[in-house]
Amino acid sequence: MKRINEYKKLFGVEKEIELTTLKKKYRDLVKEWHPDKFLEGDALQAEAEIQSRRVIDGYHFLVSIAPETIASNLENYTETINVAGIADYKHKGLLLEITFHDGSTYEYFGVTKQVYQKMINSDKLNRFAKRNIYPKYVYRKTKKSLETA
Repeated sequence: MKRINEYKKLFGVEKEIELTTLKKKYRDLVKEWHPDKFLEGDALQAEAEIQSRRVIDGYHFLVSIAPETIASNLENYTETINVAGIADYKHKGLLLEITFHDGSTYEYFGVTKQVYQKMINSDKLNRFAKRNIYPKYVYRKTKKSLETA
């Protein structure tokens, strides 16, 4: 959640993430912090490189959790959580990363240690996740492994 709030603050997003507004803010910030804008040896050049990476990372992150992105990928997500079982999971801080048998990996934000403990102690992992994780937490798809031909 800290990461979400940090990037929202960087882009000036109050509540809902709208892709058109986000794209405009992204372009403005990239113009402002582009490293080529500063001369070699300028004190702000190093800061500009850091800021431009932060802007790019933040943009891609916010796009991945935007309601429009979630809606467009909902069919694939629904198929994954209903058909492919959980292959692996990791919890760090408030981030739960679940890898499914189809190779896709999703991150769930704000999952507390108590919820994670209940999940791993559950006798039916998929059932617990379907009821207590998937519908309640902000998520994003992070990767899908390459399928072999």
